[in-house]
Amino acid sequence: MNKERAIIAIPMGDPAGIGPEITAKSLVNEEIYNMCKPVVVGDANVFAKAIEIVDANLTLNIIEKPEDGLFEHGKVDIIDLKNIDMEELQYGEVQAQCGQAAFEYIKTSVELAKDGDVKALATTPINKESLKAAGVPYIGHTEMLEDLTNTKDPLTMFQVNGMRIFFLTRHLSLKDAIGQMTKERVHDYLNRCDKALQRLGVESRKFAVAGLNPHSGEGGLFGMEEVEEIGPGIEAAVKGGIDAVGPVPADSVFFQALNGKYDAVLSLYHDQGHIAAKMTDFHRTISITNSLPFLRTSVDHGTAFDIAGKNIASSVSMEECIKLAAEYAPKFTSDTME
Repeated sequence: MNKERAIIAIPMGDPAGIGPEITAKSLVNEEIYNMCKPVVVGDANVFAKAIEIVDANLTLNIIEKPEDGLFEHGKVDIIDLKNIDMEELQYGEVQAQCGQAAFEYIKTSVELAKDGDVKALATTPINKESLKAAGVPYIGHTEMLEDLTNTKDPLTMFQVNGMRIFFLTRHLSLKDAIGQMTKERVHDYLNRCDKALQRLGVESRKFAVAGLNPHSGEGGLFGMEEVEEIGPGIEAAVKGGIDAVGPVPADSVFFQALNGKYDAVLSLYHDQGHIAAKMTDFHRTISITNSLPFLRTSVDHGTAFDIAGKNIASSVSMEECIKLAAEYAPKFTSDTME
C-alpha cells in the first residue's frame, strides 16, 4: 500500500444526477483505497440511497473532518452536510435544492483544500439549470473554483491514456476564439502550461502547438494565423527557455502526442482538443484544473439526468478521475506559480 496516500475530497455532485451513483461504484474498487484516502462531501441519506441503487457492499462512516476518516475499503468516509429533503428529491429533474446542495459540496471541499485538510478534489457532475434554479451565480465548476480561490483564468488540461492537452481558448465561438490566437497569448500560455506541468511533478515537458488551418496554413496559402501570430508566439516561448515546437498540423499532432512524441499539446480552441481526447477514450478523458492553490481533477461528462437513479451509469470516468488525483497529489506543489 502506498504510504503517501493523499486525502482526496469527492464532492458528491448534483443529488438528482449520476454523481452519487458513480462515486459509490468507484469506491467499490479497492484499488482506489490503495492509491489514496477518499472522503465524500455530500448528503449521507442521498449517498446511502446511491449505495442501495448500485447494490454496493459499502457502509457509511459519517465524519466531521477528513482526519477522522477510517480510509478502509468497504467503509465510505463522508462529511454529511444534511442539505437534501429526501421526500422532495426526484432523480433526473432540475431542482433548486439540488443545485444549492451541489454548490455547498464544492464550497466545503474547497475550504478543506485551502485549509490543507485534503490534498486534492476529484469532482463529479453538476447541472447548470439546477444551479440557476437555486440562484447560484455560477454556470459551472471552473467559474466557482475561480471565484472561491480568487484565481484568474484557471488553466484546463485534459489527460487521457497518457496524452495531455491544454487549451488556449475555451468557451468561445470559433470566430471569437481565432481573435484570441495572438502571439502574446500563445507565448503566455506556453509559459503557463510549462509551469502547470512543473506543479504536477512532470520532469519532461516538450510541447507541440496545434495548427489552426489545414496543414498549418501551408506558409500562408490557407490562412495567415500561423505565420503572423501562432508561429511567432511559439518562437518567443522557445527563446525564453520553453521546449516547444509548431504549429503542427492538427490532423496529426494528437496522434503523435498519444504515441509519446510530445509531453503535451496546446490546443487552440475548445473542440479541437476535446474531439481528440474523447475520440481516444471518452470515458477515460479526465480534466485537470491548474493554477488553483490545490489539485483538482474532474470527470468530463454531465449529470446524465436521463439515466440517473437507474444503476446504468458507468463509473470508469470517475474511477480514473480519482486515480489521476491520487497519482499527481503527492507530487503536486503550489509554490512554483507566479
